[in-house]
Amino acid sequence: MVQAERRTRSMVVGVRDSVLLLSREASPWSSGGLESRLLQSARRGVYDLDDALFADRQGWRRMLGKEPKCRRSMESADHVIVGNEYLAEYAARYSHDVTVIPTCVEPAAYKHKPTYDLTDRPRLVWLGSPSTERYLLDIAPALREVHRRTGARLTLISVPKEVEHPELDGLTDRAAWNPQSTPELLAAADVALGPLSDDEYSRGKCAYKLLQYAASGLPMVGSPVGANKLALSRFDGLAANTLDDWIDAITSLLHSSPAERRRRGDTAISAVRAHYSFDVWTDAWKGAVGV
Repeated sequence: MVQAERRTRSMVVGVRDSVLLLSREASPWSSGGLESRLLQSARRGVYDLDDALFADRQGWRRMLGKEPKCRRSMESADHVIVGNEYLAEYAARYSHDVTVIPTCVEPAAYKHKPTYDLTDRPRLVWLGSPSTERYLLDIAPALREVHRRTGARLTLISVPKEVEHPELDGLTDRAAWNPQSTPELLAAADVALGPLSDDEYSRGKCAYKLLQYAASGLPMVGSPVGANKLALSRFDGLAANTLDDWIDAITSLLHSSPAERRRRGDTAISAVRAHYSFDVWTDAWKGAVGV
């Protein structure tokens, strides 16, 4: 870790004739000075932000001063790229050259759902990381009620755990994420879940889960927070705010016809190709970076 830090700091001299694209941060230990020097030293410094790091105050990250780092990086960059309008509003305080380019996926990397017929045990799916499992726990009572009514089980794609969260125990099948098995797991699900809390940090998220669900052709339910709101509209997903909303939305999708679920899935696939694919945004990205 010390060697990596030294190498990063030594790059300040080496980038002087280059275009430098800095995503999020150069070092977790910097308060923004390193990022500022790198961006100012480059022939063209571009700062890319796809999360509300300035609002990340969880645990130890609160002590590392993410907000000053974001601010100094934006002030020092020649151009700033952000993933959604919420981040753009923040970036505009510190930069006069901001471009919104949404988080994108490669649609061909995902397997399309082959059938929309349900089995006796319908399958819900959530894709994420340990740090975001807290959003899933917020709707655990709703998932338990859906399980009671329909028998639906949850595939939780994250990291292995020896003991499941008590709130989800008995209705969850956990699977480790990897690039080979995850497309298969998504395509085998019936309804995908994208819960978020409505706070400053979550509003900066770029709907990446929903994009992956859409590329797989999955009907989905999500929290209409930040970029999720527009994505849900484009993907013909259902928005849910309260626990009752989650119960009603999930059960309505499970009780709908296979043809209706396929229609929603087809809409999602078309929309992710049209609005969130790398091909669609390549020219805008090159223009913003300056290559």
